[in-house]
Amino acid sequence: MGLLMELGPCSIDTQNKSSNGTAWNPYSWNAEANIFFLDQPVGVGFSYADFGETVETTEDAAKNIHAFLTIFFETFSDFKGRPLHLSGESYGGRYLPTFASYVYDQNQVAKAEGRDTLNLTSVIIGNGITDISTLYAGRYEVECGSASFDVPFQKISTCVKMKTALPRCEKRMQESCIDRFDAIDCRAAVNFCDSAMSSAFEGSGRNFYDISKPCLGDLCYLEAAAIKDYLNAPETRALLGVESPNNFTSCSSEVGRAFNSHLDKYAVPAHFHVAALLERGVRVLIYAGTYDWQCNWVANKLWLEKLDWSGGLVYAADAFRDWTVNGHKAGETKSAGPLTFATHVPFDKPAEAQAMVSRWLAQKEL
Repeated sequence: MGLLMELGPCSIDTQNKSSNGTAWNPYSWNAEANIFFLDQPVGVGFSYADFGETVETTEDAAKNIHAFLTIFFETFSDFKGRPLHLSGESYGGRYLPTFASYVYDQNQVAKAEGRDTLNLTSVIIGNGITDISTLYAGRYEVECGSASFDVPFQKISTCVKMKTALPRCEKRMQESCIDRFDAIDCRAAVNFCDSAMSSAFEGSGRNFYDISKPCLGDLCYLEAAAIKDYLNAPETRALLGVESPNNFTSCSSEVGRAFNSHLDKYAVPAHFHVAALLERGVRVLIYAGTYDWQCNWVANKLWLEKLDWSGGLVYAADAFRDWTVNGHKAGETKSAGPLTFATHVPFDKPAEAQAMVSRWLAQKEL
């Protein structure tokens, strides 16, 4: 979806003004680097398996990602050795730390065997779900605090219930999903937290990814349906060379059920992977928008400040400072060594997003 909604060279045309269904995006990230977008895990988008197999965990998906990257750089050898940056959003907060860790570990194997390695340079995560221990505290602040609006939008009675339930939610999540993962107890903890901390918002009609707007259409954006129709058009499939027998779908219920059966979001603390990557010199950029509820900026701020790594104390002590584009404030940022956190979001702030990634790729401070 990011390809045609946020940072790709062409954006979906919902106004029916263009002849081919898309419009040029002047803020595309491919002005800064070569980009490919992956439909993954197998079974989403146009991706499919010859014999119908689906992956069921992020760890399984990591093997496919590494295989694809290896084949890509072997096939297009002109790109071999160039810096590789892995980027994604939302559930990408779980995917990318795992994918990057697998790539790094496989690089060590390849190096020992005298084979070429992938030049893993950085990981870029936007509004990701990485450390589940801070997710619900962040949602409380978005709904009942001043994290997104000056005045909380949630009902007082609901906020009181959420405030009362939050300590119990965090305790159960920590004990059953993080300290010692137990599938039955963890699922019970998640069900309790979702009921106590998320159900009120889910019935509010607000956009999960931008609480300042109503939820309209599939995935809360009218663009989502337009993208699906555009990609499934016969002429589009022909131009893209799509061989998949399936229509494009942004989400797969089959894949979702498989991942949920393993409690994939909760089974492995993805922030441990982030810490390990930082210790090995892999740069990590975490950015988040003010109005996202699903994977909110407060949750990301909280887990980064308590992340256990050698630069953790320096990062925690660093003060937030403004970062600007063309003299105007784009958001706030703080950093330590290879880790940077920034606030903003590419769909609503495309020029700022492009400036951010341009500076990041050039290894400049935001």
